[in-house]
Amino acid sequence: MAAPAACLPSKTPLAASSCRAGELQSFSLPLSPSLWLLSQPNGSGLAQLPKGREARTPANVLHTLLVFWRPRHFKTPPPPDAQLHHHRIVPSKEPANQEISSQPDLGYPAAAMDEIAKDVLSVKGKKVLHIDRNDHYGGEAASVNLESLFKKHGNYQSGEEPWKNYGRLNDWNIDLVPKFLMSSGELTNILVSTDVTRYLEFKQVAGSFVQQGSSTKATVAKVPATAGEALKSPLMGIFEKRRMKAFIEWVGTFDAKDPASHKGLDLNTCTMKDVYDKFGLETTTKDFIGHAMALYLTDDYITTPGQAPDAIERIRLYGNSVSRYGKSPYIYPLYGLGELPQGFARLSAIYGGTYMLNTTVDEILSEGGKASGIKATMKNGAEDMKFETKAKMILGDPSYFPNKTKPVGHVLRAICILKHPLAGTNDSDSAQLIIPQSQVGRKNDIYVACVSSAHNVCPKGYWIAIVSTIAETSANHHLELQPGLERLGKIEEQFMGPPIPIYEPLEDGKKDQIFISKSYDATSHFETTTDDVKDIYRRCTGEELKVEGLREGISVADA
Repeated sequence: MAAPAACLPSKTPLAASSCRAGELQSFSLPLSPSLWLLSQPNGSGLAQLPKGREARTPANVLHTLLVFWRPRHFKTPPPPDAQLHHHRIVPSKEPANQEISSQPDLGYPAAAMDEIAKDVLSVKGKKVLHIDRNDHYGGEAASVNLESLFKKHGNYQSGEEPWKNYGRLNDWNIDLVPKFLMSSGELTNILVSTDVTRYLEFKQVAGSFVQQGSSTKATVAKVPATAGEALKSPLMGIFEKRRMKAFIEWVGTFDAKDPASHKGLDLNTCTMKDVYDKFGLETTTKDFIGHAMALYLTDDYITTPGQAPDAIERIRLYGNSVSRYGKSPYIYPLYGLGELPQGFARLSAIYGGTYMLNTTVDEILSEGGKASGIKATMKNGAEDMKFETKAKMILGDPSYFPNKTKPVGHVLRAICILKHPLAGTNDSDSAQLIIPQSQVGRKNDIYVACVSSAHNVCPKGYWIAIVSTIAETSANHHLELQPGLERLGKIEEQFMGPPIPIYEPLEDGKKDQIFISKSYDATSHFETTTDDVKDIYRRCTGEELKVEGLREGISVADA
């Protein structure tokens, strides 16, 4: 069943933003034959992309036009008669090889959702140079076609082309890291407040489900988010339904500043266990509340004093997100998560930022023990371009700083191609299923994210289901994912790579002005990632990230 589109606030898009795959003819940025290092005009008046780069969306063309703004000390300079100023080509005022006086506030060797922080800092008036070693947007969290997925995992014999059995390649946009957005969550608020939604179109995820029990005795049902749903849920007995109804109604009226709404509990000292006990809730009910609604990764929150207000606000967020569009709290971008970093790149450019793909960081420069800039190389066809630029601080993901991070675990992930929806989800065209740890005798939850042609990520008649969890053993990792794989039914193709390390920074970055994010976890939602964005913003600015009014007092760069 199709879910209604989630129409987030947006403004008039740039000419490039309205294009989709196969619609490059509507791209209207001007091109000049003098930009020979970047591209040559072809017969259609469009940029000829570097050899080997797939022209999937206009963002590829946009990247080709954006790469030469503000680097200094070009070893292989662009033509002296032209440079790119934001979205316009203007005559160069700088002689070739002369140092450009303007320098970025941030050097940003990063990928994927680190771009949220970069986007916010751009909107706040910082000059950002974003460097990515990959030749595509999104880094480890990119969206790829089916051929790329087969070649990444080696699921075929030499001479075979199994991807040709599944329709057109351009119809496949498969996320390497599956994540849904909470419709009233912080990430959605950031996207709206920074106006990046002008480049994106979202659609609701049809359902949010949770599993009770395991194997053949497992029950999959919708997570009840309202008092009415609690009374109808098969997850609870008749008396537990009434207790759950009372709990949800209380959460809806809860006000942290009004002691009269606290049910006689001292929320500064009580635990969430005290709250659950107040309503007499059973263990299985606590499981889906804590893991499928509040989205906690462990049960530590239950016994931590003073944690109750945070847990209650998380549950309220879930309920508010469901109420926003109905059915489920989650939304997801059409054409996959790969659209997000492209949107961030476009918005950052409007505010004076620069995005350089296919660029490696050769050296991080420092003065007085603090980062002061970078030396880098951009691969540009047959001729590489080396450059150096200064920066006041550097932000990046752990892959760029192996000596400044530590491993804290491993993610297990299996990407599966199906010809049917998930069982127990009312034939939903998309869904999130959470299997709480205690239901299958584990220490970590198992997540199943499922999308289909409803979100333009695969041909009609197919579903993409991605099962993820945290590794708890050193071998037989497919067995750890088995409780999730059991829910999928017949699998047409399965792609599972080795365990993916999860890294965290060793220091907060204030000493050397190098601020490092965390790796992606196994969750199928963005709430933990958003927490990391807020943390890295706090560390590098000394301020809390305030979503409201992000663009107040900021002028958009010339366009």
